[in-house]
Amino acid sequence: MATPRTFPSIKPSARSYSPGTYPSTDFESLDGTKTHIRFGNKRVNATLTLGFSNITDAEAYEILENYRQVNSVYDYVTFSSANGTAGVGSTNLSNYFREIGTSLKWRYSGPPTVTSTFKGLSNVSCSFVACLDAP
Repeated sequence: MATPRTFPSIKPSARSYSPGTYPSTDFESLDGTKTHIRFGNKRVNATLTLGFSNITDAEAYEILENYRQVNSVYDYVTFSSANGTAGVGSTNLSNYFREIGTSLKWRYSGPPTVTSTFKGLSNVSCSFVACLDAP
């Protein structure tokens, strides 16, 4: 069973979020009639990208280590106001980013990218996708 792993307490310098979509499909008949079928009432495939500019190598290591720990056993990531949503002024918006009150669980969509900028400093980018896991 997957367990939550808290993302390191590092404030991102950039953030991009998409709330995802509701699973659905469109059908179009030969005469042009369209039918739209929705397959559920829960969002899927929300995305979150966090960028960290000029963080220390020790902080970059914390992010890489979090990635390793989460993916070695397929756990998921949680965020708090001290990390992924740090700097967001609205609690409601912060809750959206954290997927509070939903069944969505944040997982890494790929490995973090680390770019060394200066001795001891790096830029790091992390991308996440929210998966709808069964309880």
